[in-house]
Amino acid sequence: PAEVAKAFVGIGEKKASLPFDKMLVLAVLAGVYVGFAAHVATVVATGNWQIVGLQKLVVGAAFTVGLMLVVIPGAELFTGNNLMSVALFNRKIGPGGLFKNWITVYGGNLIGSVLLALMIGKGTGLLGGQFGGTAIKIAYAKLTAAADGGLSHNWDFFYRAIGCNVLVCLAVMMAIAAKDIGGKILAMFFPIMAFVVAGFEHCVANMYFIPVAIFAKAFPGAVTASGLSAEQLDTINWGTMWSQNLGVVTLGNIVGGVLFVGLAYFYTHVRGATATDTK
Repeated sequence: PAEVAKAFVGIGEKKASLPFDKMLVLAVLAGVYVGFAAHVATVVATGNWQIVGLQKLVVGAAFTVGLMLVVIPGAELFTGNNLMSVALFNRKIGPGGLFKNWITVYGGNLIGSVLLALMIGKGTGLLGGQFGGTAIKIAYAKLTAAADGGLSHNWDFFYRAIGCNVLVCLAVMMAIAAKDIGGKILAMFFPIMAFVVAGFEHCVANMYFIPVAIFAKAFPGAVTASGLSAEQLDTINWGTMWSQNLGVVTLGNIVGGVLFVGLAYFYTHVRGATATDTK
């Protein structure tokens, strides 16, 4: 654990020093990769499943491909980059380098996710029927749903986002610890599956889920398959994407990644340790 935690000091330094153009391209790719996973999850989620919980389990398993594509070929994902906070706490990078990366990567993730949503929603013809209906229902739930007994829609999503990025960052740490590709795949599979099954919220995934539903609304077959009223469909738009989801989910993801993982592992394994102390 100490060796892995300390690795993120050097990783954070490298990420902070990436040239802007490379950082942006890698961030766009990460948005596309997570979007691929989100599309596969949408397809898997379509239809009536008779065994309670099985559908979520399979959807979660399908979604794991997103982080695998980010980590193994290499790309820049905002939520995983919250672990750059380890290098910040260790004073190896400054706030400027951290926020330059976060802002650039967040913007690139958004560009990649929306471009893929545009291609799938407008160009492939895949969302004109039941798959489009599922995409619309997923986005509607992400913009309106609050858990029974929860505090409020936004607070519910804030805490769901914290849980999500704790698991995402732990998946990234475990993947770094693994010594081969098979180990990295296993390390990422279970935490990512867990956050999907648990119903947690990931800001980059939602950068695909909500835009693709906005595009799917143009297809009458998708609208019919969704079963939503015109009033409900109106709640799925670019404004509510930010006000009802991405704003609060992004903040929750940062809290989960920075405080519950980055700060915790910096304090327990990096703070005050010597270069040779890796046990």
